Amino acid sequence: MSDLVGRRKALLIAEAAREKLAEDVVALDVREAVSFADTFIVATGRSDRHVRAIGDAIAEALAQHGEKPLGVEGYEQGRWLLIDLGDVVVHVFQPDVRRHYDLERLWSDATPLDVSAAEARKRPG
Repeated sequence: MSDLVGRRKALLIAEAAREKLAEDVVALDVREAVSFADTFIVATGRSDRHVRAIGDAIAEALAQHGEKPLGVEGYEQGRWLLIDLGDVVVHVFQPDVRRHYDLERLWSDATPLDVSAAEARKRPG
């Protein structure tokens, strides 16, 4: 059973992505926009190997808290990795794919969440 919820889970995911040098990590509160998730996290990796390494780091960090993805898509190709955690959906893109889909614009009504490294250090546990 997972001990991660809400903002704490988003911060853990963002930190795991940044530890693998993910770029432009963004979290969006999508509770008002969709019924299938509370948070989207979007990050960029520079290559297929980098995208997979970011995904692996996120999965490992979550596993340490008893959390397993409901599904993972795009791992083999490494251009757009989607990790479905139920309440959180993680998108890790290569730069050109992220620009093409532009999820931040698509979900521009969503409220950005602060998942910066500074915010992560302020949070207990």
